[in-house]
Amino acid sequence: MRRLMVISGEAEWCQQQAQQWMSLLPGDWLWLGDAPQSPLHCAPQAARTLLGQEFLHAVFDARQGFNAEALAVLAGTLQAGSWLLILAPEWASWPTRPDSDSPRWGDTAMPIAAPNFISRLQQLLLDDPQAARFCQHHAPVLPTPPAAPEWQPDNAGQQQALLAKLLAAEPGIHVVTAPRGRGKSALAGSLAARWPGRCLIAAPAKVATDVLAKFAGEAFEFIAPDRLLALAPQERPADIDWLLIDEAAAIPAPMLEKLVKLYPRTLLTTTLQGYEGTGRGFMLKFCASLPEAKLYSLDRPLRWAAGDPLEQFIDRALLFSEAEPQTDSAPIRFCFPQQAEWRTEPQRLEDVYRLLASAHYRTSPLDLRRMMDAPGMRFSAAVQADKVTGALWLVEEGGLTPALAQAVWAGWRRPPGNLVAQSLAAHGNWPQAAQMRSRRISRIAMMPALRRQGIGSRMVQQSVSQAQALDFFSVSFGYTPELWRFWQACGFRLVRFGTRPEASSGCYTAMAILPLSEQAKALVEKAHSRLARDWRWLRPSLQGVELDFSAMATSLDEDDWRDLAGFAWAQRSFEASLGALGRLTEETSQPLPLLQGALVEKLTPAELVKLSGLSGRKALLNAWRQEAERALITLDSEWAEAWRLAIAALPPAAG
Repeated sequence: MRRLMVISGEAEWCQQQAQQWMSLLPGDWLWLGDAPQSPLHCAPQAARTLLGQEFLHAVFDARQGFNAEALAVLAGTLQAGSWLLILAPEWASWPTRPDSDSPRWGDTAMPIAAPNFISRLQQLLLDDPQAARFCQHHAPVLPTPPAAPEWQPDNAGQQQALLAKLLAAEPGIHVVTAPRGRGKSALAGSLAARWPGRCLIAAPAKVATDVLAKFAGEAFEFIAPDRLLALAPQERPADIDWLLIDEAAAIPAPMLEKLVKLYPRTLLTTTLQGYEGTGRGFMLKFCASLPEAKLYSLDRPLRWAAGDPLEQFIDRALLFSEAEPQTDSAPIRFCFPQQAEWRTEPQRLEDVYRLLASAHYRTSPLDLRRMMDAPGMRFSAAVQADKVTGALWLVEEGGLTPALAQAVWAGWRRPPGNLVAQSLAAHGNWPQAAQMRSRRISRIAMMPALRRQGIGSRMVQQSVSQAQALDFFSVSFGYTPELWRFWQACGFRLVRFGTRPEASSGCYTAMAILPLSEQAKALVEKAHSRLARDWRWLRPSLQGVELDFSAMATSLDEDDWRDLAGFAWAQRSFEASLGALGRLTEETSQPLPLLQGALVEKLTPAELVKLSGLSGRKALLNAWRQEAERALITLDSEWAEAWRLAIAALPPAAG
């Protein structure tokens, strides 16, 4: 059994108690916190480097802030018999203290308190009969461990049976999923050690393969995934029977698609627990695209006993258990849970989170923290007989001052939050979008049995009907024809496309708007028309995206001049100005070799840098800006000067 103790009080007192425990109990005593207080130390932001390693005893320093992903990773590294000490602020004031971790999930400039998350965590600790508590000025609570027989690792159980199957496996793709501590890495290492031929091992980071390397022994042969793909076919390791990819869910799906084709047999191992942020999507998106893959799972703990108190607490605190499928004939009704209900009626919001997590490939404790305590979060739920069967997560956006919106448009400022509102200003040439009030649909999910029954679109309609004093609803999504048909049926119109595929899904980001106010309707008309005008220049970068836009005028207009002026004399990006720059190359007689090389000849930045003799990408961008400036002056020197002065006169917030 692994045990949990929270030590709560003044910072120095907590430090003294932790040091006393560390002196009494021999072990590794990894200290996870911002300031090193032990020879073995890791900063919270580097916690993922611990994956694949094992330790005896650890301290999680939460006196200044609570990094939930780091806690989950740390707990997964602890061996049987370990203690995990959580150092916390004084118990009564803890929920109201600013959390130094909050700017990551709250999109705030300064730390904020997290009363919903901390209050729920405290209640779970109070309700847990196996959690020890040591609070300053109070008697310690040290529960007696339940009687249990001496534990022995299950070395001859599921893992050995699965290893036998893999040793006899035919060529193909094999996938093993399991929670932490079930022996996935040990299984992969044992396969490498016992396979009569040659195995090649890959993982997101070599430092995370300690356990695998231990079991593989002399058969351990590692290569980084990006390095393997960068090699020419004749340079890749030859005579490989198995490619073993540990923690596969942390590798972008497009990269995995290439890796699984390199060798006769591939073994992918991963966890489905959400603290890696991609595990569930690994099953949803990637494995679903491989119908020929053989799927296996491990559920019996290998590194600790079944019913482990620490594992059970982490699962409850971070809601790692999956949403249970619900089937009911009761009518659908809609409700709108509030964040404060985490402290009064948490079950419904827990069900909302679990459903959203089960349907999305990017879910981690960061999302739970955001959902519970970040400002501007809104929720809708479809309910059948008090069971959540549909969930919608919305985020308040916009309301930037005119000066800040102009600074975002110019490329000088990127304040936290406001994903779509800022993107429409920074990339779409519409600073007014960042000033309007909007709500972005962050996530939507339905129980599988109720999909394609119109409930999702009804949830959207219900959320729209609840909105007051809003200009528009927005959504940003990885484009697929099926997803776009859904949002189109809900009344949204496309206004922007990203030209680089998302690392995790391989899809291009699309943004769409459902306008409510008259000014938003006018914005959508202009933005959609602009997308249609730019499509000729965007389409070569959007492989597999087939959309039909009517032919539009190709001459420069006032919006183009504004965009080009922002590119030439401010810091607007090349990608954001792509369409206007393309039209500029056609309208001017001025030679623009670097812009024409990129836009007409389709040369890559690396090719342009090499051909031009420039020092790098930054120098190329400056040269592009200079070419655009010369072309604008050649077209209309007075108009160009007016725009240059307008850029120079932007408010001080732009600086």
